[in-house]
Amino acid sequence: MKNDIQIVRTAADLSRVTESWKAENLKIGFVPTMGALHDGHLSLVKLALENADRCIVSIFVNPTQFAPHEDFGRYPRDEVGDTAKLAGAGTHLVYMPEAKEIYPDGPVSTIKAGKAAQGLEGDFRPTHFDGVATVVHRLFEQVRPDIAVFGEKDFQQLQVIREMVAAHNMGVEIIGAPIIRDAYGLALSSRNAYLSADELNAARQLNLILSATTKGGNIQAAKSAVLAAGFTKIDYIERRWGRLLAAAWIGKTRLIDNME
Repeated sequence: MKNDIQIVRTAADLSRVTESWKAENLKIGFVPTMGALHDGHLSLVKLALENADRCIVSIFVNPTQFAPHEDFGRYPRDEVGDTAKLAGAGTHLVYMPEAKEIYPDGPVSTIKAGKAAQGLEGDFRPTHFDGVATVVHRLFEQVRPDIAVFGEKDFQQLQVIREMVAAHNMGVEIIGAPIIRDAYGLALSSRNAYLSADELNAARQLNLILSATTKGGNIQAAKSAVLAAGFTKIDYIERRWGRLLAAAWIGKTRLIDNME
């Protein structure tokens, strides 16, 4: 179903729309993104529409969750393509704020992530989850959703957000959405666009190795298999929250995945 989609760029314009929806007792679903949308993101929109009357998607490449050496500048951006995909998916409104709308005093993390941020990604990207918690908190304040949908591919992030919402009593129901994979089982990611054909073939081995390891395999053997498949560095393969979580590099591209 294709909607006439609204695009707003300021918190004030956003508030005018959401206030009118709330006056009609319409339930608002929210999907925060950084753009470069793929079918994984669109599955979040579908889930939001199944649980709410209206769906808002934000597109904002958040500077506070990138460390100075990370890929903020080269993170893919496609406003026209993203908007077309969201319209086709039935999204009602796209919120595309400038940085000053989210960070009027400059991009500084003011919310500290809790215990869920410790270890795993937190060991390798120590400022990342503070940036995530801060931007999600500010977006929730502006959008005021009833529900928000986050993908399980970023499983630690999902736990960080659940923890933050509870700690700040934000009253937003957080829904986790299953990982969307390509025909070879590779978890969809905006960063997959960076991979060459050979790197893509190597990346598609990661889910196979993780799947075998969830069936009682040895983690050290899994690490050896990932490197043998063509990955150049492993940050972690670890069991937590009833999941097997992994982060590994192919050249300059870092991929993450997890499985129950």
